[in-house]
Amino acid sequence: MPRTTITWIAGLVVIAASTATTLVAVGGTARAEGIQIKAVVELFTSQGCSSCPPADALLKSYIERPDVLALSMPVDYWDYLGWKDTFASPQFSQRQREYARTRGDGSVYTPQVVVNGRTHEVGSKQKLIDKAIIAMDRLAPISIPVMVHAEEQTLLINIGARPNGATGGRCTVWLAAVRKSGQVNVRRGENGGRELTYYNVVRDLSAVGIWTGAAETFRLDRASLKLPDTDGVAVLVQEGTGGPIVGAAWLDG
Repeated sequence: MPRTTITWIAGLVVIAASTATTLVAVGGTARAEGIQIKAVVELFTSQGCSSCPPADALLKSYIERPDVLALSMPVDYWDYLGWKDTFASPQFSQRQREYARTRGDGSVYTPQVVVNGRTHEVGSKQKLIDKAIIAMDRLAPISIPVMVHAEEQTLLINIGARPNGATGGRCTVWLAAVRKSGQVNVRRGENGGRELTYYNVVRDLSAVGIWTGAAETFRLDRASLKLPDTDGVAVLVQEGTGGPIVGAAWLDG
């Protein structure tokens, strides 16, 4: 089960930066600002949902895109059907509900993809997801440069300044500990008897700070962040706790 947020925040120091960050970490590689992440795709899925395996497989294709940060957020509300999801967290179920509340449509289901924290589509419908990515990039692009990298025992998150003239509220800086892949033998429930593979599974999601629009560097103690079954980290900069995502980055290891 995920750890509490307290452990993560205890190792946090925030330092104001003098200039905006100009690089974005994507797939562990620093890329120029012009090639920064254009979409964050969050898949709300469940091992107990018979409609979810095609969406879980499809997510891998988005992970392979350098301009997309794709994450799996397994929910726990189907556990009563006979199989307790081994990756699920009530935190992800609540995150999905918070998105529905923010959008105002009350739509919570699996498999559901949320793009940039703004719009949702059925997680197995590639054409609809692709259209949503294009639409979000055109109408409300991810505009804040973010870079995450490690220096010895410290993880540094550099967030650039909000563009001149741009408006926006206080943003939560989320740090996700990610397991890149995992296989599960489901023994009961709707997927009973199947071996399923999951990709970029979030194992812990914690708020590590608040970004208010100025360039900042967040410094975290790596020892307090590492989980034994994770091999990647993602950073999301999000208005409120369930609003638009305005910045994102990824780092292997």
